[in-house]
Amino acid sequence: MKAVLQRVAWARVVVDGAVVGEIGAGLLVLLGVERGDASSDATELAERLAQYRVFADERGRMNRSVEDVQGAVLVVSQFTLCADVSKGRRPSFDPAEAPERAERLYSEFVSALAARGLRTATGRFGAHMAVESCNDGPVTFLFERRGPAPGRDHGAADPPQVLA
Repeated sequence: MKAVLQRVAWARVVVDGAVVGEIGAGLLVLLGVERGDASSDATELAERLAQYRVFADERGRMNRSVEDVQGAVLVVSQFTLCADVSKGRRPSFDPAEAPERAERLYSEFVSALAARGLRTATGRFGAHMAVESCNDGPVTFLFERRGPAPGRDHGAADPPQVLA
């Protein structure tokens, strides 16, 4: 599972000319689900991002989380984060999870954030979306769980290793 986390002043998603998800100050999360990711990965990553300190305290230091500042989170599915770009001139999307399973894990991620009391909004899974945002800082972080071992069951999960 991969996530790009951006601290934003505002963000919104437009599909077919209509706003489908919108937040004020908070986090924009672009989420990619990879083959072999499990429910536990979605839950653990959501908990980590909810508590990740990227907002300024009274001294201007990044010491507050989106929970601390009572911000919102806009989560957008982004299967292209899972692309293998190591060869050639065109990405391979083989590492991305199948759409049905990816959508379930994406929904579990969003539900885990909401269960923590965070206001959440989403894009539309599988749709062509226009994502608009005002990156605050700019502050952007990449969270990445190391890929699954070859031949691993889809239900099994390695402990997430998050780089930030």
